Amino acid sequence: VELVESGGDLVQAGGSLRLSCAASGRTVSIVAMGWFRQAPGKERDFVAAISWSSHSSTYYADSVKGRFTISRDNAKNTVYLQMNGLKPEDTAVYYCAARWGGGYYDRANEYDFWGQGTQVTVSS
Repeated sequence: VELVESGGDLVQAGGSLRLSCAASGRTVSIVAMGWFRQAPGKERDFVAAISWSSHSSTYYADSVKGRFTISRDNAKNTVYLQMNGLKPEDTAVYYCAARWGGGYYDRANEYDFWGQGTQVTVSS
């Protein structure tokens, strides 16, 4: 599976961005996709995840609940991350990830495939 992210940009605090992640390859085996982010000098942190089942269960980090929304378009094999009310602390490289197996949605080491990342910078 190959993942390609897009949508990162420089935005002022309080602004919005929508990230996209297009999957290709053996996408039929995907069971969930997620977004993680990594700021300079910090670990890669969970942001949000969505299951690929008919229920489309979603999961969010506490730091983004109420501000970010993850969604998917199965026909396009694409997952989106709508980010509203952006804060300077949201500044990071955002990575899209996909997994074939089950497990904890917020653990980076349980994802099998990763995109190259897209930079989000929020100015104060």
